[in-house]
Amino acid sequence: MVLLLLCTIPFWTSNVIRMIAWIPLLGRHGVVNTVLQRLGVVDAPLEWLLYSEFAVVVGYIHLYTLFMIVPIFNAMMRIDRALLEAAGDSGATEWQTLWHVIVPLCKPGIIIGSIFVIAAVMGDFVTVNILGGGQIASVGKAIVTELSYLQFPPAAANAVVLLMAVLLMLVLLIRLVDIRKEL
Repeated sequence: MVLLLLCTIPFWTSNVIRMIAWIPLLGRHGVVNTVLQRLGVVDAPLEWLLYSEFAVVVGYIHLYTLFMIVPIFNAMMRIDRALLEAAGDSGATEWQTLWHVIVPLCKPGIIIGSIFVIAAVMGDFVTVNILGGGQIASVGKAIVTELSYLQFPPAAANAVVLLMAVLLMLVLLIRLVDIRKEL
C-alpha cells in the first residue's frame, strides 16, 4: 500500500511539467549522458536519448504506469491467500503459482488497466511534442496540426478514425472480461 501511494506522488504535478522534467535528464548535456561519459561507458553524448521515439516511450511509461498498476493492485488485493497456499501445498513452484493462479485472477485488472492506458495514449499529443521534439508522428499530433491550419474536414476524419480504432480495441478487451462484475 505504501509503494502504491509513493507511485502517486509524481501525479501531484501536471503532465506538461512531468514531461519537461525529462529534458534535463535525457538531453545531450543531461544527467544520463554526463554519468555515462564520466563512467567511461560512452565517449560522446548519446543523441537518441531525447527527441526520439525512445524518449516518447519513456514519457508514456512515466505517465501511464500508474493507470495500469492500480487496477492490477486492486485485482491482486482480491485474491484469497488460501488459493496461494493451496497451490504451494499442491507442489506448485512460485512461477507455476504466478502463471496458473495469480495471472488468471488478475486478468480483469490487466484488461481494465489496458483500457485506461489505450484510451489515454491514443489521444496524447503533448508527450509526443515535448519528448519527440516535433519529430515523431502520431494521430493525435496530426489532428492538432490540422486544426492549427484550420483544416477541419481532415482533422474530423482523423478524429473519427482514431475514435473507431479506440472503440474497436475497447470492445475487444471488454469481451475478454465482464467489467460489470468487477465494478
